[in-house]
Amino acid sequence: MFVKRRITVLAALAAVVPLALAACSGGGDTPAQQQQQQPSGPVTLTWWHNGTTDPIKSVWAQVVADYQKAHPEVTIKAQPLQNEDFNTKVPLALQSPEPPDIYQSWGAGDLSGQITSGKVADITGDTKSWIEQATGKFGEKWQVDGKQYGVPFTQHFVGFWYRKDLFQQAGITTPPKTMDELNAAVTALKAKNIAPISVGGKDRWPDAFYFNYFAIRECSTAVLQQSVKAVKLEDPCWTKAGQDLKNFLATEPFQTGFAGTPAQQGAGSSAGLVANGKAAMELQGDWEPGTMSSLTEDKDLDSKIGWFPFPTVAGGQGDPAAALGGGDGFACTTRASKACTAFLQYLVSEPVQTELAAKGTGLPVNAAAAKSLKTDTLRQVNDYGTKAPYVQMYFDRAFPTAVGAALNDAVANMFAGQGTPEGIVTAVNQAAAGNK
Repeated sequence: MFVKRRITVLAALAAVVPLALAACSGGGDTPAQQQQQQPSGPVTLTWWHNGTTDPIKSVWAQVVADYQKAHPEVTIKAQPLQNEDFNTKVPLALQSPEPPDIYQSWGAGDLSGQITSGKVADITGDTKSWIEQATGKFGEKWQVDGKQYGVPFTQHFVGFWYRKDLFQQAGITTPPKTMDELNAAVTALKAKNIAPISVGGKDRWPDAFYFNYFAIRECSTAVLQQSVKAVKLEDPCWTKAGQDLKNFLATEPFQTGFAGTPAQQGAGSSAGLVANGKAAMELQGDWEPGTMSSLTEDKDLDSKIGWFPFPTVAGGQGDPAAALGGGDGFACTTRASKACTAFLQYLVSEPVQTELAAKGTGLPVNAAAAKSLKTDTLRQVNDYGTKAPYVQMYFDRAFPTAVGAALNDAVANMFAGQGTPEGIVTAVNQAAAGNK
C-alpha cells in the first residue's frame, strides 16, 4: 500500500491532470465522431488490466482510490483479467456495443489490428504535450501510422532469472555468457538432480521467447526490422534460429511435464518452480520477481535470485548485446477517451511510476522513477535494457495478432517434439499472406 504522504502527493497530482489536458486537448486531431461521444458530467470508466496478483493488484487498487478521491466525478471500475485471456477477450469486446473504456495493450502489431474495429480512440491530440517527456521514445510503440492509440506504463526486458543457491550446489560459479556455457550449466544441474530450466509450455508465449532470442542472435538488426515491417521471413537466419532452438531442445533442459505447465498461475507454474527452489532458471521478463513473490512463502527470495542476459550464439549476425523486450500499456476506446487519457497521464506521472518501481511491478517508462527500483538486480536489468543498442519487441506483439499467434503455435509445436525449423518460417509467412 502507499504510505500516507505518498497518497497526498498522488491525489494532488491527480487533481491537476485533467486541467492540463483540458488546456491542450487539441480537438482538431480527434475525429468529430469521438468528440460527440464524450460524456458530459460524471463518467464511469471500465478498466481491464492484468494485475491479478500482488504487488500490482494492490498498487492498482490504491491508484483507483486516489484518483477517485481527487476526481469525485470519475468512477473507475477495475476488472483484473488473467494475462492470457486478453488475446481472446479484447477482440471480442471491440466487436461488441460496449467495450471497456480502458484495456491492457502491448502496442505494435496487436494495436494496429485492433484499431480496424473503429472502437479504439486516437488520443494523439490529448497526449502530444506530455507523452514524450513521460515515456521517452518508448511511447512511439503505441503509435500506428504516427498517431497515438495508447500509452505504456512499464517497459520490459527478457533474460534468465536464476537461483544463486542452486547454481552454487551445481558448482556453477558465474552466469553463462555463451550457449556452450549455458549447455554446460544444464548438464551440471542435471548431475545434481536439479531441473535446469522451467518453462510454462501450456501458455505457449514463454516457448516463443527462445525462438525470439535465437533470431535476435542470428539475424542482423537490419534484417529484423525489415522482416517485421514486411511481415515476412525470407532471410536464412530465421531458419538458422529454428535450428538453434531444435539443438537446444535436444539437450532436454526443461522440467518434466513442461508442456502442461502454466507460466504464472500457482506454485506449480514455471515461475513458482523457480520461486520455490524446484528449478534453477527461467527465461522471463523483469516482471518475474513480482510474479514469483506471490507464489512462495519465502520472504528472502529477492536475495536468492540473480539475472543474466540471453547468451551469445557463435557465428550469429545479430548484435550480441541486442535485447528482447516490450512493455505494458493501455489503450482507450472512443466513448470517454478524454477521461481515459487523463487517467493514463496520471499512470505515467512520477509519483505513480515511483510506486510501481518500488513495489517491483516492472521497469518504469518515466526515467525519473528508475532510482526507486526495488532491488539491485532490477536496476541491473533496467540498465542493461535501456543501454542495449537494439531492443526487439516480442514477435507475437510486433507482428499482427494472427501472425504472432501462428509463430507461437509453430514454436510450441517444436517444443512438443514435432515440426521443423523450416516449418516455423512457413507458418509465419502463410499466416501473413492470409492476413492481408
